[in-house]
Amino acid sequence: MENQFKKILLSQDIAENDKKMQEILDFGPHNFDIGVRQISVLSRKCSIYYTNSLVDSSILVVMMREFMRLSNDHSKIADVFQVIKQHLVHEQVEEIDTINDTVDKILTGRIVFLIDGESKGLCIDLRHYPGRQPQEPDVEKVVRGSKDGFTENIIENSGLIRRRIRDPRFRCELTQIGVRSKTDVCLCYLKDVANPGLVKTLRKELSAINVDGIPMADNAIEEFILKQGWNPFPLVRYTGRPDVAAAHLLEGHVVMITDTSPSVMIMPTTLFHHVQHAEEYRQVTASGALLRWFRFLAILSSLFLVPLWLLLVQDHLLPDYLNFIGPNSRDYHIPLLIQILIAEVGIETLRLAAIHTPTSLSTALGLIAAVLIGQIAIEAGIFVTEVILYTSVAAIGGFATPSYELQLANKMTRIVLILAVGLFHVPGFMLASTLFIIYLAHVRNLNTPYLWPFIPFNPTGLYNILIRRALPTSVTRPSIVRPLEEYRQPKSKKAKS
Repeated sequence: MENQFKKILLSQDIAENDKKMQEILDFGPHNFDIGVRQISVLSRKCSIYYTNSLVDSSILVVMMREFMRLSNDHSKIADVFQVIKQHLVHEQVEEIDTINDTVDKILTGRIVFLIDGESKGLCIDLRHYPGRQPQEPDVEKVVRGSKDGFTENIIENSGLIRRRIRDPRFRCELTQIGVRSKTDVCLCYLKDVANPGLVKTLRKELSAINVDGIPMADNAIEEFILKQGWNPFPLVRYTGRPDVAAAHLLEGHVVMITDTSPSVMIMPTTLFHHVQHAEEYRQVTASGALLRWFRFLAILSSLFLVPLWLLLVQDHLLPDYLNFIGPNSRDYHIPLLIQILIAEVGIETLRLAAIHTPTSLSTALGLIAAVLIGQIAIEAGIFVTEVILYTSVAAIGGFATPSYELQLANKMTRIVLILAVGLFHVPGFMLASTLFIIYLAHVRNLNTPYLWPFIPFNPTGLYNILIRRALPTSVTRPSIVRPLEEYRQPKSKKAKS
């Protein structure tokens, strides 16, 4: 998609520049938030362009006061352009020479200073985006640890990471995507750690995106870069925590920040990156390992508990001393498969309803779901009690999954396994489970095996996944990201840095 404006150079006649700006921006009653202030500085006509909603007006007022003082103190100066540039009381000032750059800078929150008789303009960064203060993300809360989180402001987000990585080799490359939206996207990495091939690939993919805009921010970029199609499993990890992003940067990953998004993307990732949580690293090693095992158990239950229960009950595979687990065939009139599918749809509908329900009404929604629907449905014989029990446990296991995207993918997989068991019994379960593992083994994310370190097998990596190791014993970075610098600390206490 080509830009709708051809490159137009700034003219030395400020009246001509003002006319072109009026034609493009149409400021006034048709574009109320685009402002222009015309003043005279050192006997030169000047035009100041800005966007009301995106600039810090207090600094702009200080600059206007400085220009008035300058005009009063000096009457004749040879190089007016350089004098005005020197008196701009701001640390970020750059020169521009085209109308296109002028419009782009104004619409991103900067102010542009055009001077009569000059074919160049001055751009001052006074961006002040509307937003909220950094707060702890709702989906990644921890008992102990930092309570700050990413916001919708890309400048604040990069600052939150740089506060944790004060390394001169930390890089933040800024680019714009979208012919109309011109959304800022920042590529963050450690120059001496991140694999240069990965960084080059991501740069190439970002530059190849040609679209009018990405209002859905990071998710749209993910679809352009990874092209995963109908694959439901997440190929990038989203996080709203700066400490998690910084930890992955130190391992050799690349982080991508998108303006207007309160989360960042971490690449590349495997399946096991989506089952770890910051809380495991905020506790002592033993407690963190126990939390991780409980979480693994919950995730496995969200996948296999209901299909296995249906398989055992439906095919009468339980031994005599466990017969109490299965329901009596006289206790229900609807097939168990249909009951489970109805329960799955009901739980997902309740979750969606909870998202759209105001906080003041959430208690009433819970009472309706638990008492009026669940209990009465059991008493009416529509559901067997165990169906409600096991589907609820599976749903809780899904909520214990740290990655919301992985939770949805596991729910889809569980439904496929339930259908395979209900229709084809034991062969269906074995075939569906085998195909599930084979499919994940064939998924590659930026040339990264999705099931690493399980497939291909890497004993050190698998040990780090199963056991939450203490940081002093974690000497090397994960080999899956192919870091330039393998060791993150000396190999032995006697070794020198």
